[in-house]
Parts: sequence; C-alpha cells; structure tokens
Amino acid sequence: MTGEPTARALEGTPGVSYVMPVLNEAGHIERAVRSILAQEYAGPKEIVLALGPSTDGTDEIVARLATAEPRLRSVRSPSGRTPAALNQAIRASRHPVIIRVDAHTELEPDYTARGVATLLRTGAADVGGLMAAEGRTGFQRAVAAAYVSPLGLGGAAYHSGAPEGPAESAYLGIFRRDALEAVGLYDETFWRGQDWDLCLRLREAGHVIWFDPQLRVTYWPRTSWGSLVRQFYAAGIWRAELARRHRQGKSLRHFLPPVLVAGLGAGAAGAVLTAAGATRNWPAWLKAPAAASALVPAGYAAGLVAAAATAPQQLSLPDRLRLMAVLPSIHISWGLGFLRGSLLGAGTTVDTGRRKS
Repeated sequence: MTGEPTARALEGTPGVSYVMPVLNEAGHIERAVRSILAQEYAGPKEIVLALGPSTDGTDEIVARLATAEPRLRSVRSPSGRTPAALNQAIRASRHPVIIRVDAHTELEPDYTARGVATLLRTGAADVGGLMAAEGRTGFQRAVAAAYVSPLGLGGAAYHSGAPEGPAESAYLGIFRRDALEAVGLYDETFWRGQDWDLCLRLREAGHVIWFDPQLRVTYWPRTSWGSLVRQFYAAGIWRAELARRHRQGKSLRHFLPPVLVAGLGAGAAGAVLTAAGATRNWPAWLKAPAAASALVPAGYAAGLVAAAATAPQQLSLPDRLRLMAVLPSIHISWGLGFLRGSLLGAGTTVDTGRRKS
C-alpha cells in the first residue's frame, strides 16, 4: 500500500505538470499540445516539453505555440532518448502531480480531472488508463486494430481493458511527484521499457499502480511499414533486456513471438526439404517432425485470417487485408528483437523509427 504521508500530501485540485519527450514530431506535436490546453481542470497547469535534436521543423512549431501560451515551456534534451528527456522535463517542472504525455497521444478533455481524482481516491503513486489506438490512414487503422486484437499486442490492461484496480504497469501515467522522486525518476539506462521498470520500482517501494478504464488516451500509431518494424524490433530488444535485468520481467506472452519466429523458420525449412525429397531417406522419428513443422506457417496464416475476419466492424476490406500483413510485421520484428536482445543485450539500440516519422 502507499504511505499515508504521501496520500495526505495532495488535496483538492493540486497543480499538475505535463511532461513530454519530443523528437521529430512535426505531424503530431500541435494536436498533442492543444489536447493538453483543452483540459477541463481547475487547478494550476504547466507543460514542459523536452526537445530532442529534431530535424523536421518540430522546434519551430513548439516555439510558435510557446509564444501564444505562457504555460508552455521547453528544455533541451541533447540525446533525444525518452527516459533522459522525461527526467529533464520533470526536474524543470514544479507541481506536485506529474502527468506524462506522448507526442503521438491526445487526451480526452476530462483526462486530468478524472486522473487526479483517482489518484486522490486510491492513494496510488501512479494512475493510468486505456491506450485507445486510432488511425487516420488505412495503414494506421490496421495498426490500431492490431493493438487491440487478441492476436496482437495483448497482455497489458491498457491495451485490451480490464476492471479498475491495481495493475503491474500503467500507460503514460499520472504520478505523485514525491513518489517519483523517492525512487529516483526514470532509469536512463533503459532506452525503451523505462515505464515498466519505473512501475516495478514503485511497487517494490510499497506503492500502488492503479488502472482506471475510464481514463482514455487517443494514440496515433506509426504511419509507415518501416517505422513500425523498427519500433517493434527495438521494443523486442529492450523487452529482452528487461527480462535479463529483472526476474519479474519475464512473462509467457513475451516468449510467444520468438517461439513463433523459430516455428515459422523451422516450418519453412521443413516444407522446402519435404518438397525437394530431401527427407525421403530420413528415419521416421526425424521425418515426422520435419513434415509436421510445415503445418506451423499454415496454422499461423489461419490465425491471421481469423483475426482479420473478427476485427472491429468499422474496418473496411482493404484495412482487414492490411491487418493480415501488420500482425506478422509486429510479431516477427518483435520476436527477432527479443532473440537478439536475449543473446546480445540491448547495448545502444535505439528506435530509429522515431527519427523517421
């Protein structure tokens, strides 16, 4: 449980500081900032953007917004890495509630008011809600559908929804500043997966992470195949790094994509060898597994067809076809990344997709 002194520290409508890491987000940053400015919350508010070395005109957009809005400030984040940028923004902020926002997200008007009320009501150190992925283009709509598909990301409550209550981790997060500072903010050695690591350290310190399904954040996925693959390849690598460093970082669902990659590889090899007659003289105990492995790709393809057929009704036929390609793009890139991270560690892997879209 959270400590009573922390729970008593916040009352009424405490001031909130929105912190956001920003790198090459010219296509998203203005909508994200305006969704913050439109928050229906009576307490004091400020926005602190940590600006990485963008090359797409993001800084010019932020400068224009800051000229018209005195509550908007920015700090420089030379590395452009998310955890370092978040820490810089938090240190530059001043209010007792920290609300993490991403440039690819847009907040519902009541997000802050409900989130702070939940923080006060539960005494939690961190509150999060649903990540509601949406798309403007056919590709984005397919990726958004993959996020909530049973064959897609799965696992975390903030993707698929769950009853309100304690959770393992939270999407973005509405934090008590004192709890964040007590655990040392974000671990800057985790270039990805820093949110899960932070939530683990908060829980180990005796705090509660709380999921509120009424909190909804619109998330706009990547806009191209290349950036999506790079995103999930890096995510797989850093998920493996989390598992290497934290015993609690292991989950059965995290091993499914690498097992799938291995199964598809074995299935393709088995199919080729069987078709070429190379297994004709193999002993039965070896020939049967080779033949059976060829069923793995067929079974996976059937699963993709089922996922596309049962996707939300608003998806068009072209979007459903795209979904059948998006899902393996996510699974295989994440699985390859996890295998690479398990064998070699994360090293200095970055999500290069953030530098491209």
